Amino acid sequence: MRDIIHLQCQDCKRKNYSTTKNKKTTTGKLEFNKFCRFCGGYRVHREAK
Repeated sequence: MRDIIHLQCQDCKRKNYSTTKNKKTTTGKLEFNKFCRFCGGYRVHREAK
């Protein structure tokens, strides 16, 4: 039921994190404010395709 998704930085467009998501209860794209080691700061990470 839970699918693995990847979180992509919105500034440098690199995939930094992976997590799981229940697609039945959460239909929209996930968005978190996480640390990007390539940008060197806290950036918005959104669910990638």
